[in-house]
Amino acid sequence: MSAGDGGKVVARNRKARHEYEILETYEAGIELRGPEVKSLRAGQVSFQDAFARVDGGEVWLHSLHISPYEQANRNNADPVRTRRLLLNRAEIRRLTAKTEERGLTLVPLDIHFRRGYAKLTLAVARGKKLHDKRETLKRRQQEREARRAMEKA
Repeated sequence: MSAGDGGKVVARNRKARHEYEILETYEAGIELRGPEVKSLRAGQVSFQDAFARVDGGEVWLHSLHISPYEQANRNNADPVRTRRLLLNRAEIRRLTAKTEERGLTLVPLDIHFRRGYAKLTLAVARGKKLHDKRETLKRRQQEREARRAMEKA
């Protein structure tokens, strides 16, 4: 995501692409309280163990840690509270159908700002096995070596 398409990436979940095979991505708004937006703009967010779940026709983001904003001590919410994701009904229906399939889950990939609004890139993903992770690392290493060889030639 670059400044060219209107989004400023605040934080990425780097482990997600290593741990999961990404099948589809969605962009969702996040329901935040005032000071949380300021903390996000400052990059004070951690994806440690964050995941999303469809409950009662709504999508909820669990375990995303947004640090309390120092200057707003009275209005700060719980840093790891459950936050609602804003998607349209058709997208929620599609996500519900996908997550009911065996082995698929919803994983947050990054948080960015688009036209002043905080957005979350949400992925429908399948967990990778250990041998898949090793295969990915091998392939990446081979691509890197091939690029170096081409630059030297």
